[in-house]
Amino acid sequence: MKQSCGSAVVFMLTILAISLGCSRSGSDLRSYFARQEDSIRTGGIRLIPIQTPAGQFKVWTKQFGHNPRIRVLLLHGGPGATHEYWECLESYLPAEGIEFIYYDQLGSAYSDQPEDTSLWNVARFVEEVEQVRQALHLTPDNFYLLGHSWGGLLAMEYALKYQKHLKGLIISNMMSSAPAYDRYAETVLAKKLDPEVLKEVRALEARGAYDDPRYQQLLFQNFYTQFVCRLPLDRWPDPVNRAFKHINEQIYVSMQGPSEFGVSGKLEHWDVSHRLKEITVPTLVIGARYDTMDPEHMRWMAEQLPNGSFLFCPNGSHMCMYDDQQHYMRGLIAFLKAVDAGKKKVQL
Repeated sequence: MKQSCGSAVVFMLTILAISLGCSRSGSDLRSYFARQEDSIRTGGIRLIPIQTPAGQFKVWTKQFGHNPRIRVLLLHGGPGATHEYWECLESYLPAEGIEFIYYDQLGSAYSDQPEDTSLWNVARFVEEVEQVRQALHLTPDNFYLLGHSWGGLLAMEYALKYQKHLKGLIISNMMSSAPAYDRYAETVLAKKLDPEVLKEVRALEARGAYDDPRYQQLLFQNFYTQFVCRLPLDRWPDPVNRAFKHINEQIYVSMQGPSEFGVSGKLEHWDVSHRLKEITVPTLVIGARYDTMDPEHMRWMAEQLPNGSFLFCPNGSHMCMYDDQQHYMRGLIAFLKAVDAGKKKVQL
């Protein structure tokens, strides 16, 4: 009888504890998703007004989760691509309690798309990022900037001007010099293609036939599946396909140029390799074995940065957040948590 009564007491205490836990959990969840400044909730979406030399426009952002200490603003590549290929982060960062913010740069996807080509320059994009930071109340206590490809270039430029606002920086799959990339594309990437394929690609480029379906076919079947996303084309993830589908060609061609074998647009002479030592904020550089960008150059970048760390994805290419996902995500999460704990460099 005494044993039965004791069991009953333990059972009731357990139920009470669970009930209190659920109550707290519900309260925590409401706090997690609530944003007091918003009278109408939109699932974390905000259209942020930005001022430019051509007038005011709006850019699209979407907050995912809430962590007052780790808030990661995502800079997509292109130039002119979209936030969509970052959607893979939803499978990893929320489980770690890490907040991240999607952001379509001006001219991309859900943001305004003016056709004034004078807007497509690095300095203006840097000021756009700063206006987005201010609108989202990102501070040195929580602001991490993660840029991939062109977004990595933009992240470097932002840090060189505004690193006082940063807690951490991640440069993913981007070299610090366009001329160095041109040399790598010519001396390494081109030589890895079938000579007959390369000959046909060069002939099409010589005629300026960048819109020719055959040119696109050759690139996707030979270049992209080797160096951009090392998965069969029929297995490319939907977020990647949507990002390619929605790219703003005007921005891309204006800044990068029409060819994948080097930079010929406004970014042709871009080079900050000699200024990396000025970026003192904890910085992670991510490179991959089969990347369009030279992984050894990116390892060198990490060595030049006073508080640089390097993550190498041995099975990945330019989109190693997909084709070497486990290495990429483990390293990214480890870096974010280490910097949050006060570390400046991380061994990955």
